[in-house]
Amino acid sequence: MSPPTWQPSASLANLRRRAQILAQIRAYFAAQGMLEVETPQLCPTTVSDPHLNSIAVAGYGYLQTSPEYAMKRLLAAGSGSIWQIAHVFRADEVGRRHNPEFTLLEWYRVGFTPDQLIDDVAALARLALGQLGCVRHRYRDLFRTHLDLDPLTCSGDALRRAARQHLDPAFDDADRDTWLELLMCQVIEPQLGRDELSFVVDYPPSQAALARLRADDDGQPVAARFELYHRGVELANGYHELLDAGEQRARFAADLRAREMLGLPAGALDEAFLAALESGLPDCSGVALGLDRLIMLAVGADTLHEVMAFPLCRP
Repeated sequence: MSPPTWQPSASLANLRRRAQILAQIRAYFAAQGMLEVETPQLCPTTVSDPHLNSIAVAGYGYLQTSPEYAMKRLLAAGSGSIWQIAHVFRADEVGRRHNPEFTLLEWYRVGFTPDQLIDDVAALARLALGQLGCVRHRYRDLFRTHLDLDPLTCSGDALRRAARQHLDPAFDDADRDTWLELLMCQVIEPQLGRDELSFVVDYPPSQAALARLRADDDGQPVAARFELYHRGVELANGYHELLDAGEQRARFAADLRAREMLGLPAGALDEAFLAALESGLPDCSGVALGLDRLIMLAVGADTLHEVMAFPLCRP
């Protein structure tokens, strides 16, 4: 039997660059007087999102997929603008750009609009990636350009035809949002941010999650949400945060019904988070950025394993 592999999967040069980027990020937020916070990785409840699978820890609860709920409890308590570098966990996510444990940079700016937060995200991304240009695309315009579809108004049959043309036949009977997400992932994302930072804005309202809704320039309801892409890689997901506790509870309930229909486990709602919303979350915008992916792009690597010392599944 050969001895176990003990060496780190990342080179020492990449680990040094990783440390340098983390130091730059800490200096960036310190210069702006933002409070660094820490929240638990292990909590009694977890997210309801049907597209995320949490890791349960018997007798204790769940490893967190994001520090979002706890950070918003701090915001409701009057923390002001805050940020955190957190280790988070998601089951069934293994691959070139996925590891079940990964590092998330999450921050919230009180009083910021999504446009202001986009500028903030671009400034931070440039710390690692250099002085890249920045472009913004409406989600709707991207589907019109690449698929000749209006994702907000097209029929289910039109989506099904596009899915048959571009996706594995196994998705022929998927729901509308699954088709949209897969078409976005497989057809549009690889085209984004080839030589710049590409921000996608105004997602369908059904994909709002914890973002508020607004009307776009055409009067269509959209999610006040954005994502950042560079070289076809999704790096960040930001929201103009929803403040309405009743609306958030209704969305969570819809998520739990969707999980039940998909045969997924459905845990209890995070009542502490909902109580914090009820008490009053300040007007704010927030974003989560995948640090491992950012560092991967910064060093010109092809996989996360090249910038993580000890990923769970080594190549």
